[in-house]
Amino acid sequence: MTDGPVVSGLRASAYTVPTDAPEADGTLAWDSTTLVLVEVDAEDRTGLGWTYAPAVAAVVTTELLGPVVCGRSATDVESAWSAMVRAVRNAGRPGLVGMALSAVDIALWDLAGRLQERSLAAVWDETPASVELYGSGGFTSYDDDRLRVQVGSWLDAGFDKVKIKVGESWGSRIERDLARTEVVRELAGESAEVFVDANGGYDRDQACEVGVRLDDLGVSWFEEPVSSDDHAGLDAVRACVRADVTAGEYGSALADLVHLASHVDCLQLDVTRCGGYTEWRRVAAHPALAGVEMSGHCAPYLSLPVAAVTPRLRHVEYFHDHGRIERRFFDGCAEPDRGRLSAPDSPGHGLAFRAQDAAAFRVR
Repeated sequence: MTDGPVVSGLRASAYTVPTDAPEADGTLAWDSTTLVLVEVDAEDRTGLGWTYAPAVAAVVTTELLGPVVCGRSATDVESAWSAMVRAVRNAGRPGLVGMALSAVDIALWDLAGRLQERSLAAVWDETPASVELYGSGGFTSYDDDRLRVQVGSWLDAGFDKVKIKVGESWGSRIERDLARTEVVRELAGESAEVFVDANGGYDRDQACEVGVRLDDLGVSWFEEPVSSDDHAGLDAVRACVRADVTAGEYGSALADLVHLASHVDCLQLDVTRCGGYTEWRRVAAHPALAGVEMSGHCAPYLSLPVAAVTPRLRHVEYFHDHGRIERRFFDGCAEPDRGRLSAPDSPGHGLAFRAQDAAAFRVR
């Protein structure tokens, strides 16, 4: 018999929200973003978690993970996380399953905090710090005018780091990539750092060629210049550019991220993909990563509680789509203050879903 409150129910729903303009990066184009929301219950409290994934992740959540966590202690989240990892062995943890697992883990931690009426930092016995953000968007589908407006809005709000997409059409428009970066460099002047993200759109030779020219523009962050699976390619790019070479957003487990860390200058963690707060904290505490700096990828408000207690954290990505959705549908999402955010001190992660505001976008 389990002492204390137990998880009595789990629900998952999905919401597809149109973008405010067509968007694209080096390898994909899209006009909507889907949020899969997980709610877990114990006693009279409900915990919330979510991921950005295809709507079918809701089915994975309820059919594969719901039976694992229901009936378990609502405050022993790490035990539930281990049980979920074991349960998905044959289904395969990376990708869709990992996104669902991440959302459930986050919801369970939020529930545990709410049941104890403590913030997650207090539950983890940590002292949170404010978190630096960088503005992120600058999609390859934007014309120069829209690019200037978006980047200018971040600079006006006090951000001193801004990131745009490059690698357009699988690296086939290098001159446009560089011209767009030059637009942003001129706009940022000397007061802000310029980051670029190729989403693995270049091959090794292209990435080195582009990287050297990006160095001339003062770019300091070259994200996924090649596929994050191409570790030798990441090493090759690091050898020929001054900018920091970064990756990690697709990491779905500790072992993968530990191995990747030796091939990048900053390791990115996505809380909605890597295994939730539990796996993020395991990565941050792993002895092999003691000297590795980390950055939160996307989902800024959901990342905030764990990012705020992460040693060697550089920053969190204030991604245009996710920041827009989270502010629209969740209470507790403060406006950035001069490019920084502080984690709420309310119970759990401090975010509350506005179901009525999201109802029109529900697809599952």
